[in-house]
This record gives sequence, C-alpha cells and structure tokens, in this order.
Amino acid sequence: MSALLLSLFLGILNPLQDSVQNSQDTTIQEKDIPLYIDAVFIIGNKKTKEEIIFRELNVEKGQTIYKSDLEAVLELDKSKLLNTRLFNTVNLSILYLDDFTVDIVVTVTERWYTFPVPIFDLVDRNFNDWWQNQDRDLSRTNYGVNIYKNNFRGRNETLRLLLQLGYTQKFGLTYKVPYLDKNKRHGMFLNYDYAENKNIAVRTENHKQLFLDSDETLRITKEYTAGYMYRRSFYSVHNLNFTYYENEVTDTVSIINPEYYAQDATTQKYAELSYFFTYDKRDFASYPLKGTKMELQVIKEGLGFFDDVNRFTIQAGYFKYVDLGNNFYFSNYTSAFASFLDNQPYNIYEGLGRRRDFVRGYELYLIEGKSFGLNRSTFKKRIFSKVFNLRPLPIEQFRKMPLDIYIKTYYDMGYVENFENYELNTTLSDRYLFGTGFGIDFVSYYDSVIRLEYSFNREQESGFFLHFKKEF
Repeated sequence: MSALLLSLFLGILNPLQDSVQNSQDTTIQEKDIPLYIDAVFIIGNKKTKEEIIFRELNVEKGQTIYKSDLEAVLELDKSKLLNTRLFNTVNLSILYLDDFTVDIVVTVTERWYTFPVPIFDLVDRNFNDWWQNQDRDLSRTNYGVNIYKNNFRGRNETLRLLLQLGYTQKFGLTYKVPYLDKNKRHGMFLNYDYAENKNIAVRTENHKQLFLDSDETLRITKEYTAGYMYRRSFYSVHNLNFTYYENEVTDTVSIINPEYYAQDATTQKYAELSYFFTYDKRDFASYPLKGTKMELQVIKEGLGFFDDVNRFTIQAGYFKYVDLGNNFYFSNYTSAFASFLDNQPYNIYEGLGRRRDFVRGYELYLIEGKSFGLNRSTFKKRIFSKVFNLRPLPIEQFRKMPLDIYIKTYYDMGYVENFENYELNTTLSDRYLFGTGFGIDFVSYYDSVIRLEYSFNREQESGFFLHFKKEF
C-alpha cells in the first residue's frame, strides 16, 4: 500500500511520462518480491491438535512464495479451515521479519464440540409437506437426544449417540476417524442404526404419500455400515462403503402394497457397495457464496448374497457459486440420477421431492421415477451483515453471533422419467417442471439457515414455503 501511495505521489509531482513509468515498475517489482516463510504459528487451538490444522494449509515453514500470490493462498487456507467445521472464526496474518522474510500467524476460535442436541424433528419430507398434507399433526414428530462428540481427541474424529422416540423409535451409533495414517490421507467410518415405526408411508398416489397407522410396530429396519475414506488432495475425497440392510414389515403392509418389498415379501435383506467422490472448493460449506463443488455417487445394491434387492444407481451433481461484486451472488446446482432396474421395491424409490432434489414450488409433491434431471438457480443480494456480541452468555463459543440476511429470486426446472406401468403417479412425471419465486435467507452460526420463500410452479399453484437448510 505504501509503495502504491508513493508512486501516486511521484506521479503528481512529476508529470513526465518516464517518472510515472518508473513508479509503476517499482510497484510491480515490489509485488513480485519472493517471501521466505520462516515459521507458521497456531494460536487459539485449545483442543485441536496442530497437525489437524497444518493438514489444511498450503503455506508451510521453509516455503518461498511471491508476495502477489500470498494473500490469495491465505484466503484459500482460511476457507479450508472453516470448512472443517471445527472453528467459529479463522484469521491468517502476515508478520514481516524483514523485507524478504515473514512468519504466518493462524488464529482460530474453536467451536463447542460436545453437543447433547435435543431432537424435535418433523418426519415428513419438509416443513411444508407436514403443514399442508399432514394437517400439522404433532404426532408426526421425533423427539430425543443426539449426543455429538466432535473433534474427539482433538483429531477431528466424531462420536455420535442417537436416542430417539416418537414417530420413529431409533437408536444409532457412529464413529468417524478422518485420518488413520501419518500423511493424513486415509480414514474410516463405522455406523449402526436400528429403527421401529408404527406409522409408515405404504404407497404414493397422485404424488402424495399415503400412510398406515397402527398401535403395533409396522416396520423394523437395521443398518450396518463400514466405510473407507481417501483424501489425497485438499479438495477431493473418495469414500467406499459397505452396508448391510435387514428390514421387515407386517403382513398388513404387504397386503396393502405387495410391492413394498416386492412380490408380497415381508422381509428384505441385502448388501450394498457404494462409492462417493466429492470435489469441494467452496468458500464456506455451510452457506457457500463462491467456488465449485462436484459429486459422483455410484451404488450397487445386491452383491450376490442376501440380494432381495438387485439395483445399480448413479447420480452426479455440479454446484457453482459466483461472487458478482457489490454483495450480489449467483448460484447454480445441476443433478442427474439414473437407476437400472424396472421393477423396484417401493421402499427404495427415488425421485424429485427428497432431500435437496426438488423443484421449488413442488414441495408438496413426491415425484418418483427411475431417473431424473434437475437444475436450480438463485440470484441474491446480501442486505445485512453483522456480528452481535452476546456477552451475557456463559459459554464463550456462543458469545459472538454472526447474522447475514439475503434477498433473492430463483428459477428451478426438472424432469422425472416414470417407472413402467406406475399408473398411480403420472400427472407430474414424464413432463417438464419449473418453479420460480422470491425469498429471504437468514444465516447465522453453527450452520443455521432459515429460508422464507414464495414460489410459483407450472401447475399455476403458488404458496409460501419455509425451509431450515441451505438451498444446495
């Protein structure tokens, strides 16, 4: 900055062209000075091991980097550290020892890692489905506690214990170790889930689920998963998982829908091998504003033993986020899914209307099929950004509460290829769907997002929709 001011000052004092040119050359040369990194210091990591932080950094002791490149490298390192979701704040600063030697100081504020999170969840696909299609039935809720021990042993390991009652009685246990080796490339994942239901969706008609209620348990599901993770670079992760499913339903379910497990079956056992690839170079995973993400998911259900299901599926997704300047942003998500089995059991049907794969304006519908395509676009502007200091709170990690507010407009489109002879749901499948609208997003700490949207769809329907997760 001082060099730039000096060059401007000289340009004003001396109107001769050669003087101006000399000052510009001086500025260029100063920007291209190679800087030697003498040391990298970590501050604020009370729990997190330094090796976990160093794993995310491009800068390292003994490295030489041009001054013009250093700021961009530090900004990328900041994003990577924030995306570990171990820290509330991250700051990387440069400490000059002389004109050619610097230290890098990484200052972090750690999150609260032990969370006994109360559970009070709606069981339906989204809030709007529960509000309108299920008449705001409070019995369709889950309650309990999800106990997370994040950053276990200071190594970014995760322990999770799930104890849940209500609509779905569930017990779950998860252990995730992202780094098993010295180079921090190999990891593992173990998971077990057990669930019982007295109320389940037994079929879909006119793109809305029909439920069966009982005083007795209608369905029991068990899931065992062992996974391997490989992370060679900063941004790419490979996952290979083996999962075994053991499911059963009562005779009543199979009578109402003989294809629930297919061919009047009341039990379903199968093994699954799945591969997931993720390339994630976004600024903030919790609410990205710039960057790119790519996903590939390949799943083979049925491996020659316990193969009550025999299906192959593939899904790819591409996410793009663009900072347009002046607090304007554009984001786009494109996804394609295909399954290769015509006669599929009802309980594994896919389509638009689950998770993040839906066209806005169609939140009340479940559009099932053997393949689908989806594109979602959003244009928004940040109108408010502030960090509130909540000093009265006793826990330090919650005292600084950021709040960002965005206004937006959006346009989504999608297409679902229906199953053969699936006559119960034909209105919205095999045709082009689109939805548009406007809304407002509230974004705060610990990945919390509230979205208020008013949407219009191709069926000339409109309505207000409420969501509690980021768009995509």
